[in-house]
Amino acid sequence: MVRSRSGREVLRRALGRVAAGMVLAATVAASAVACAAPAGPPADGDGSIALLLPDAKTARYETFDRPFFEARVAELGDYDVLYANADQDAAKQQQQAESALAAGAGVLVLDAVDANAAVSIVRSANAKGVPVVSYDRLIAGGDLAYYISFDNEKVGVLQATEFVEALEDAEGGGILMVNGSPTDSNAALFRKGAHGIIDASGLEVLAEYSTPDWSPDKAQEWVAGQIAQYGDDIVGVYAANDGTAGGAVAALKAANVDPFPIVTGQDAELAALQRIVSGDQHMTVYKAIKPQAELAAEVAVALLNGEQVTAPMEIEGVPTTLLDPVAVTVDDILETVVADGFWTVDDICTPEYADACEAAGIG
Repeated sequence: MVRSRSGREVLRRALGRVAAGMVLAATVAASAVACAAPAGPPADGDGSIALLLPDAKTARYETFDRPFFEARVAELGDYDVLYANADQDAAKQQQQAESALAAGAGVLVLDAVDANAAVSIVRSANAKGVPVVSYDRLIAGGDLAYYISFDNEKVGVLQATEFVEALEDAEGGGILMVNGSPTDSNAALFRKGAHGIIDASGLEVLAEYSTPDWSPDKAQEWVAGQIAQYGDDIVGVYAANDGTAGGAVAALKAANVDPFPIVTGQDAELAALQRIVSGDQHMTVYKAIKPQAELAAEVAVALLNGEQVTAPMEIEGVPTTLLDPVAVTVDDILETVVADGFWTVDDICTPEYADACEAAGIG
């Protein structure tokens, strides 16, 4: 597989346009509820919003989504946020939702552990007249008031595009695909986008796996088993997020696979950026979580006040805002995650990674 230098330049320009599009998308998202967002708290000055997140293994939820959401709600008025994390347990999330409804939550902002199982949560909320905002993952049914996420099929396209380009000089061998959780509706979109690029590239997929609960440990265990079978024939690992990438890298290092395969990721986790700087991971996908979480807060407060909300598009009849993701390699760290204040150079370039940062021109 050979791609001309001019083709690579076209790709880089296209990725630059995606980055610019993220800023535009954030602006559109902010304006989507501008007509509906209240100027201040309701007359009685209170109200509660439930924020139900799916797991703690994915670093973004506790590090970014929750604090950004809570901070924006606090800016909008004197509202309580009833927070719960389901630890990747759909039954636990059902109980948390029931508890929030019993406590008088006026809006549920729900990032579902299981898109199908969460339909029962939506129906319970609907029965009480409580609107549900589907956050990050689209719930499979029920009367949803709003859906806020990223263009998740594009995430897979970005991952696979960088992956295929990095493997253009690979001779022989094949790749592993470590996909996301089978209960996550977004995982299917990541996989679809990735396959659209990989299947057309001529790369051989040696084996493919859907990682239960997005577990890094399960990803590591599966990759270790594939290494035992394919060994150094593995030239790349498509990992759907940074957690599974970390598991894949751990397995590859333990087995001393040489040359070290190309590995993808997603979410711009700090550990992933450090792996990128050190050369253990090729890329990640940066999703600007702050505008996503803040928009969710604005929509939730508007709904709590009985306001009508609008959106740039609809998916399955649900008002929807999708933000643009951005591919990040070692060449893009300063212009993306650092420029946005998502992580600082000091966060990334700890003493262990200082030399690698200097070599990469980050510092």
